[in-house]
Amino acid sequence: MLAFMNITKALADENRVRALMALKESELCVCQLIELLGLAPSTVSRHMSILKQARLVEARKEGRWMYYRLPDKTAPVQVREALFWVKKSLVRNKRIQMDAGRLKEILKVDRETLCSR
Repeated sequence: MLAFMNITKALADENRVRALMALKESELCVCQLIELLGLAPSTVSRHMSILKQARLVEARKEGRWMYYRLPDKTAPVQVREALFWVKKSLVRNKRIQMDAGRLKEILKVDRETLCSR
């Protein structure tokens, strides 16, 4: 029951869902997520912490940067099913499509430059 509650809590925020959808293609640095979501670094970190607690994302630190990605196929069934549902439900959502276009532009910016802003 706790896993279910953590997953539903994590999915109950638009910005967390936007972050999940941004991660569907590849791993992203927290600076890239901050730029995409347009939120304060502390707010993005809190959102990502909630997603990580629910096991909807995995994190790794490399030097100064924290990276996030969606879990692989070894994730618990509840997590895999929740992610499948989110991706399937929102693939044609206008906000998600706008984010995808914006993310393409963000990915063109050098990480050093982006993270020093």
